Amino acid sequence: MSKGRSGFWRLMGYLRNYKTNVALNVISNVLTALFTALSIPLLVPFLEILFDRREPVLERPAVQWDVESLTQLFNYHISQLILEQGKEAALVFVCIAILSVFLLKNLFRYLSLFFMAPVRNGIIRDIRAQLFEKILVLPLSYFSEERKGDLMSRLTSDVQEVEWSILNVLEAVFREPLIIAGALGFMIYVSPGLTGFVFLLMIFTGVVIGGIGRSLKKKSSAVQDRMGNLVAIVEEALGGLRIIKGFNAEHYQRDKFARENNGYRYALTRLLWRRDLSSPLSEFLGIATVSVLLWYGSRQVFSGTMEAETFLTFIFAFYNVIDPAKKLAKSVYNIQKGVGAMQRVEKVLDAPVAIQDKPDALPLPAFEQEIEYRNVTFAYRPQEAPVLHDIQLRIPKGKVVALVGASGAGKSTLVDLLPRFYEVEQGAILLDGRNIQDYQIKALRAQMGIVSQEAILFNDTIYNNIVFGMEGVTEADVVAAAKIAHAHAFIAQTEHGYQTNIGDRGNKLSGGQRQRLTIARAILQNPPILILDEATSALDSESEKLVQRALIELMKNRTSIVIAHRLSTIQHADEIVVMRDGHIVERGTHQSLLSLSGEYQKLVELQDFA
Repeated sequence: MSKGRSGFWRLMGYLRNYKTNVALNVISNVLTALFTALSIPLLVPFLEILFDRREPVLERPAVQWDVESLTQLFNYHISQLILEQGKEAALVFVCIAILSVFLLKNLFRYLSLFFMAPVRNGIIRDIRAQLFEKILVLPLSYFSEERKGDLMSRLTSDVQEVEWSILNVLEAVFREPLIIAGALGFMIYVSPGLTGFVFLLMIFTGVVIGGIGRSLKKKSSAVQDRMGNLVAIVEEALGGLRIIKGFNAEHYQRDKFARENNGYRYALTRLLWRRDLSSPLSEFLGIATVSVLLWYGSRQVFSGTMEAETFLTFIFAFYNVIDPAKKLAKSVYNIQKGVGAMQRVEKVLDAPVAIQDKPDALPLPAFEQEIEYRNVTFAYRPQEAPVLHDIQLRIPKGKVVALVGASGAGKSTLVDLLPRFYEVEQGAILLDGRNIQDYQIKALRAQMGIVSQEAILFNDTIYNNIVFGMEGVTEADVVAAAKIAHAHAFIAQTEHGYQTNIGDRGNKLSGGQRQRLTIARAILQNPPILILDEATSALDSESEKLVQRALIELMKNRTSIVIAHRLSTIQHADEIVVMRDGHIVERGTHQSLLSLSGEYQKLVELQDFA
């Protein structure tokens, strides 16, 4: 099965969640097709009465449930009406019958759309929910390969394209074939030979039109890729406006966006040219087919092999094939266009989740003894050089271990392996003597609190940013955590206190205030293991002192791994580990390392000089 087909049928698989609505939609479509087919033969008695070509049926036929007997019964009642009340009354009766059938046809057509609307919107909701859930569980390594803007485009515009291009035409896909089948059934009943001739013409038309649609899927994927690049450029620009303005780089970003925007316009224009060609081309070919049909059918009327009113009704039936066929052809084009977007969505949905629980993963009720890095070697990608080499490190419970070294030494990578943001492939990390891969990921991460260099906050209230997903927390707990983090004083001065919204990424607060909120969050979580990733390096001296006091409170009675940029902050650590190029080159206390006059001494001298 091709990828395009698998994408379409995967989308159809979502229909299982809406069985009732789908069933009602199918029933409505069947009834729409039934009344459409029924509207065609009703023209025959109208034309026969109008042109006075009707043979009266004077004897009431026996009621049998087949087309012939039902037709005879209808003709009998028409004949009785003509004899008793005249032709005008019979015409009124036939017009009312035609009007009733068209009313029912359009009623059920509306009901089919009514029942399909929640299905379409529900499927889009389900796909977006699945995408977002998948983004949350994908490992960090996946996002180093993908642009955030492109992922946002898949979650928004690609999913919307699926709704517009595929789900929007599902009614036509399910309804039009039934209408075509009903009209063709009548045509075959009237004249099998003429229907066969028409069918050959339709095959030719379908082959010509179908040739256009085959390239739409590929071009649609290219268009969606362009949109992903556009969103990525916008996302980067919004995140880096300060730098763009500071370096007078507006023209550079403007030109970069313009190039991508023009490329998107060009690709979309070519796509729409092909798609929009389908309707006029199919209409022209349909008219050409009708012209040939008129010529061929009129010969049969002139030769006496077909009645004129029957031929006119046959033409009406053929129209009821052409119009649904045009809609069906347009639907196929749209589906081809939407499948390209669905394939981009599938790339995320089907991305492998390399880091997940083992089937027999264990809970982790409490951290009791020590953390051990045993012969850990790690590279971000198999073909690249390792960023950590044969790391041997023990961190007993309750101790503070500081990691120092130049940028790129591997400090952040070392701590990222502990909560399994990345997976160790050589060696092992043990927690209380057991490989961390044996534990449930959620249980493992529940033992850890993380305060990073960049304060990660969300466009929400101060209260929700501190609580952040934790359950069973009282307001008193939040206030107590904020006081320990030296954050309560500035929170109380904000407009709405703990219910103040802090803006996108907390941009309404200063750097020190943002960092103290993340510390309050970690204090509230009360984890036994604490990871501090250069938590004070981006702060001014005054903010650093406040944050440092908050960190001292936070580290009390906890096992702490501290990545230190300013060495003055970790002089009292139980052990300082010096790293260079992914290796541990020195370890010991502040005084013992100074006495070695080695790598640590050089780092201290550099900072003292600075």
